[in-house]
Amino acid sequence: MSSVDTVRGAVGLDELGTTLMHEHVFVLTPDVMNNYGHEWWDEDERITDAVAKLRELTSEGVDTIVDPTVVGLGRYLPRIQRVNAEVDLNIVVATGLYTFDEIPHFFHYRGPGTMLGGSDPMTEMFVRDLREGIGETGVRAALLKCVVEERGLTPDQERVQRAVCEAHQETGAPITVHTNAEHRTGQIALDFYADHGVDLTKVVVGHAGDSNDLDYLRSLMDRGATIGCDRFGLDLFNTTEQRVETIAVLCEQGYADRIVLSHDAACYMDFFSGEAAQQALAAAAPNWHYLHISRDVLPALRARGVTEEQIDTMLVRNPRRYFATEG
Repeated sequence: MSSVDTVRGAVGLDELGTTLMHEHVFVLTPDVMNNYGHEWWDEDERITDAVAKLRELTSEGVDTIVDPTVVGLGRYLPRIQRVNAEVDLNIVVATGLYTFDEIPHFFHYRGPGTMLGGSDPMTEMFVRDLREGIGETGVRAALLKCVVEERGLTPDQERVQRAVCEAHQETGAPITVHTNAEHRTGQIALDFYADHGVDLTKVVVGHAGDSNDLDYLRSLMDRGATIGCDRFGLDLFNTTEQRVETIAVLCEQGYADRIVLSHDAACYMDFFSGEAAQQALAAAAPNWHYLHISRDVLPALRARGVTEEQIDTMLVRNPRRYFATEG
């Protein structure tokens, strides 16, 4: 494919430009928001705030963000369309299911071996999102998103992963998998994908950059996968200084072509809803925002000896190659 689908339609791969590969616009809990959100959510205020934050991001030279917000994280494309209508930014969206363990009951009773039987609705939904569009928006997803967390591949998680593999095989869409670096679940994910016909060069192992274990990180990249160094600013998991050092060493060792960068930030995340929680979050993680890489991380990488060509590879060439898939 010479183009990739975005919220505003298909764009050429060469138009992706500088790309942050794991950012959210909103992360929300719809049931909570629909019943209690009046205490802290104002739709117009949040849209205006998101537009301002994303415009500031584009002023730093970022052309594209990949937003892996899927079912389980409050994905609602009409809201993202409102934001994107006011910001000259490519927003690439995902399909998939975000769960650490059990799948929602909606899926539990449908599919092979269940009470209602039939084909797996997850696979059908993922493929429809990729080929036809999400809901009635006409916005097509361009990647698959899933999770392998500390609990590993529970029976329900295996079902999600099978559906992701089936959708990947049918459409050629690449995969981004949330992993737990401390528990090295990236290896679990890659083992499963290799056994289920996934092209590992089309997999980003999300949050791998929380680890500074070079052997672990190289083991993922040596299988063809790309590692997501995508939580810059979340010092709780790994400090910026350590993340920079790890990337610099890997670049020295020839791995720049298998690394992508991001923050895993959002304009608003209702995990921290309300003014007091927002202030506490800002105090605990003051650099966890969209501008940290442009303003702080890239200068630190350059000072550590990472070349402009390697930075371009991580921010431009690797995302472009990731989406250059058949389907």
